[in-house]
Amino acid sequence: MIDLGISKLALIGAVALIVIGPEKLPRLARTVGTLLGKAQRYVADVKAEVNRSMELDEFRKMKESVEDAARDVEHSIKTSASDFEKSWSDVTHSPDTSPGFEVFPEYRHPKKNWRLKQGATPQWFKARTGMRTRTQSGAARVARFRPRPGRKP
Repeated sequence: MIDLGISKLALIGAVALIVIGPEKLPRLARTVGTLLGKAQRYVADVKAEVNRSMELDEFRKMKESVEDAARDVEHSIKTSASDFEKSWSDVTHSPDTSPGFEVFPEYRHPKKNWRLKQGATPQWFKARTGMRTRTQSGAARVARFRPRPGRKP
C-alpha cells in the first residue's frame, strides 16, 4: 500500500489547486471520489466471489465425504441384514437343530367382520339376554349406578 500521511495529502491538494484551479477542483474531487468508490466496490465484489468459490469447493468436498459415509453405512446395514436374514431362516426352517424351539404357524386373519355379527343379532334376543343396545359413556354409566345420597339401602 502507498503510505499517505496528512502532510503528503496537503502537498498534493496544494499542487492540484495551483495546476487545476479553484473553479474545476470541486468537480474533479467529486469525480475522483466516485471513481475510488466504484473501485472499492469492485474489489469487494471480487473478494466476495473468491470467498464464495472457496466455500463452494469446501462444501463440495464435505458433501462428497458425507455421501461416502452414507454409502458405507448403507452397505454395512445391507450386509448385516442379509446375515441376519440368513441366520433367521436357518433357525426357523430347522427346529430340530435347536432344542426347545417351537415354530408357530403364521397368523391368518379370520376374515370376519364383528360389526356385521353384532348387527345381525335380533333386538328381542338382545332385550332378553340383557345386551346393551345403546352405547353409554363411562361417566354416564357411573352416574347411572351410583347410589343417591337421599336413599338408604
